[in-house]
Amino acid sequence: MKFSKVIAGLVLVSVLFVGCKDSASKQEANDTKKTETKTIAEATRPETATFKIEGMTCAMGCAKTIEEELTKMEGVQNAKVDFETKTAFVNFDLDKLQSTDLTKAVEGCADGKTYKVAEIKLGNKV
Repeated sequence: MKFSKVIAGLVLVSVLFVGCKDSASKQEANDTKKTETKTIAEATRPETATFKIEGMTCAMGCAKTIEEELTKMEGVQNAKVDFETKTAFVNFDLDKLQSTDLTKAVEGCADGKTYKVAEIKLGNKV
């Protein structure tokens, strides 16, 4: 009985450490990035992209990391990733980026195989 409790405890601890693809190490890196400031130039050709992201498993380790990766791209005015709806909203400059650049950035996060972008919709609203 005691042995099974120890095994159950070890499994629980393992899940907590492994969960959400190294969110702890990513959070430390994100905290470092927050001290850096990005100067955002006004978009000459403003565009809005909305798209679905498949493969996210949590709000802090996945959605937040993707949001920060998008935000640091030159030409992106702002980015919001909603974990609950698995949707990203990005305002960017068409003179500096295309929607394919946003797709590559999202799908390149983590191991390059975890996240998939779908249903990209563009609109001129910023």
